[in-house]
Amino acid sequence: MVHVTTKIERARPEDVEALSRFSVATIHEAQGRIGAVSSKIRPLDRSMSFCGSAFTVKCAPRDNIMLQVAISYAMPGDVIVVSAGEYAEAGFFGDVLANACVAKGITALVIDSGVRDTREIIELGFPVFSLSVCVAGTVKESLGRINEPIVLGGQLVRPGDIIRGDADGVVIVRREDAAEVARKSKEREDAEAGYIAAYKAGKSVIEVSNLAGILAAKGLTTDE
Repeated sequence: MVHVTTKIERARPEDVEALSRFSVATIHEAQGRIGAVSSKIRPLDRSMSFCGSAFTVKCAPRDNIMLQVAISYAMPGDVIVVSAGEYAEAGFFGDVLANACVAKGITALVIDSGVRDTREIIELGFPVFSLSVCVAGTVKESLGRINEPIVLGGQLVRPGDIIRGDADGVVIVRREDAAEVARKSKEREDAEAGYIAAYKAGKSVIEVSNLAGILAAKGLTTDE
């Protein structure tokens, strides 16, 4: 059994850069309302934002040994994505490991468990998205697997898929779909700019969203 797979196909840097221009919400909508990670996984600070290629890790609950192994093998630009059983009462990651990530050029950490030393991590500026904040320590006992598909917040994440996070949450984009999703995200962003311009010009939401026919069909009435 191989515990650590080091040779993976990462997302193309140009695809990561293209998707980094768009919000999580825009990407989610543009790719057909798929890929949204559970809203329980949140940034430590709303200013945190990232986009990168997923480096996946499977850990046992309350056991961070494989996370430490993953940090050792991850490459610059990777986002370490940890599935640890959606266990909130454990502090898997703190400021010491955050500094290790920064030193290696790792882009971010996303984990379905807890983290601690949050003030120091925020001051360091390393993006961390987690299920909880918890001071409880972890053990280093159980081996897991690195760079195999995992489930995080209800979403399948494969090594090399693109993962994007901002104040609203996290979204997963399949590596092979990235260029098309970026194109559709740009189209959606341009359309939304047009809606805003129309509102500023005095048009109503009903006009801009073409809701009159739908509302009439549903029997909406007013006192006008």
